[in-house]
Amino acid sequence: MSDDPNAPPPLVDVPASSTADSGDKPIFLFSHPKIVFLYPTFIVAVICGLISLFIGTTAVNVPGPDGTEVVKYFATRAGEVTTMVFMCVFAMNLIVLTFDFPRTTSLTLFFFAAAVGMGLFLLFHYHPELFGVIGKVFESMKPVANSAFFFMFAGILFGFYLLVLASLRFDYWEVRPNELLHRHGILSDLKRHPSPNIRIDKEINDVFEYFLLGSGRLIIHPMNESRVIVLENVLFIDRKEQQLTKLLGALQVHVATDRGEPV
Repeated sequence: MSDDPNAPPPLVDVPASSTADSGDKPIFLFSHPKIVFLYPTFIVAVICGLISLFIGTTAVNVPGPDGTEVVKYFATRAGEVTTMVFMCVFAMNLIVLTFDFPRTTSLTLFFFAAAVGMGLFLLFHYHPELFGVIGKVFESMKPVANSAFFFMFAGILFGFYLLVLASLRFDYWEVRPNELLHRHGILSDLKRHPSPNIRIDKEINDVFEYFLLGSGRLIIHPMNESRVIVLENVLFIDRKEQQLTKLLGALQVHVATDRGEPV
């Protein structure tokens, strides 16, 4: 301790508790399974289920085996179109999950191929005479699904989403200004890494996944660690990167008086 009353107070290290009081909130990072990118199919399934519930079928009185009239339900044209739209969205969604489209050119080629395929299908369907046997095959294809099918499909996806949401609570990363925490397991096992001087890389491997949920890959290089930490399918990765840069790039210095009182 200096005897000079005009001497500046000494610098002190910042404890973890004071860092938490400084207003820096921890950032939580989650690695998601690819099923989250099926949400367009989930939305379309719900919409198609509602359409099929009201206009997908029509009731017709037909003679029964005993001569009495019975009511039978037949698919309408709207029901066929609804089912076809659902199948097309589902097919494109599966392509997104199956293949990676790392560049914008691949995205353009995908949309071009999808447009050509849809155009050829509609041409075969409405003008089968132009393509002979192939046209007749497409004309005979009339997929029809009722509202129960769409609602069950959406219900199954919704159940998986609930399971994914629950599983994320047992495996995630927490970034603080002074440490990086990995919480995993039912009993919340904890592993700590020092967060100062860590390096974080961001990668966008699939433009479709980035378009759907802003998804990307985070690669974390902890200090004094030989292995890197790779987090796949981090949602809204640009916002997470900004938060990490702000949190880890800020240097806070607390000073104290000779009596240990902060100023």
